[in-house]
Amino acid sequence: MDTNERKKTAFGPVFDERSRLLILGSFPSVKSREIRFYYGNRQNRFWKTVCGFFGEEVPETTEGKRAFLSHRNIALWDMVTECEIDGSADADIRNAVLADLDVVLRVSPIEKILLNGTLSYKLFLSRYENLPVPYFKMPSTSPANPRFDKTVWEEQLRDLL
Repeated sequence: MDTNERKKTAFGPVFDERSRLLILGSFPSVKSREIRFYYGNRQNRFWKTVCGFFGEEVPETTEGKRAFLSHRNIALWDMVTECEIDGSADADIRNAVLADLDVVLRVSPIEKILLNGTLSYKLFLSRYENLPVPYFKMPSTSPANPRFDKTVWEEQLRDLL
């Protein structure tokens, strides 16, 4: 398989001028790339955790998920916008192109950034360590993470209420 066959492009950010929280993942999984939206693997805990915190059911559609994010003033993106990858594992990401967070920060009054998992956190630090917005490494919501702790997510989300 040559490089062009493995090169994948992520989705653009979901945000608006009211977004106060920015959640950054690493790169979309195979299932997410199939449906063309974030956290498409039903086994991923992201939607259950965030929607559950607000006492809402997980929307079934992409449009419903976009509406939820907008209603809750949450921006969503990935740290990697383009890379070479086979499968879904963060460890397989090669030649990553990082997101230009100014795209969101110029428009949205972001008060906090949550980094979903170790790779997202490491990539963020490599470019944005001195960003004057509080940021936090969160336990990955991936089904591959056996040490997921929902209470850490709930604590960080509660701070924004």
